[in-house]
Amino acid sequence: MVIASHVIIGAYGFWLPNDERGSWSDFVGSWELLQFGRATTVEVRHSLARNQFDPAMRDAAKAALKYPPITLTGLQARTVGRGFSAYAAKVGLDILACAILPQHIHLVLARHRLSVESLANHLKGAATQRLIEERLHPQAAHQGAKSRPPKAFSRGQWKVFLEDQADVARSIKYVNKNPERERLPPQRWSFITPYALV
Repeated sequence: MVIASHVIIGAYGFWLPNDERGSWSDFVGSWELLQFGRATTVEVRHSLARNQFDPAMRDAAKAALKYPPITLTGLQARTVGRGFSAYAAKVGLDILACAILPQHIHLVLARHRLSVESLANHLKGAATQRLIEERLHPQAAHQGAKSRPPKAFSRGQWKVFLEDQADVARSIKYVNKNPERERLPPQRWSFITPYALV
């Protein structure tokens, strides 16, 4: 039985649907991006990040995006965290681990009455709303006079279902180590539910 999920949310432009290492997408929604290939849908339970790829081709594909890829600042990451905190409190979601990195976010979410896909979408929405409220949305420069800014996060999410305590403990440790892997300071979020209490 699934007791938690490891979820990765990409910032806009982080992991393209036709990344040669694979993706969770089943289509490419941009003609400009399609010139770099069709969607590379894969179903895996492990990270593809270390797989070999052509950096020049990836950079060229990112340059074809409608907007520049997003890299969250520390201030924006803190704002995203406030959005996550408010949403988790609202729906009674236990977030067991969280790493908000410049181009993607790792979360370990305890099982909840809502699906993990719904939770990820609601978390992205709460983070976006908070970024707009605090005037820190990374796409604000591309916003029309009467419209919202373009999306800060990519469509969908990558997820792995965790079925036993060892899987959950391993995923929490992995997520907590992610800032260090990107040469960032450790992150301590007040909204984290200690796993031992879940």
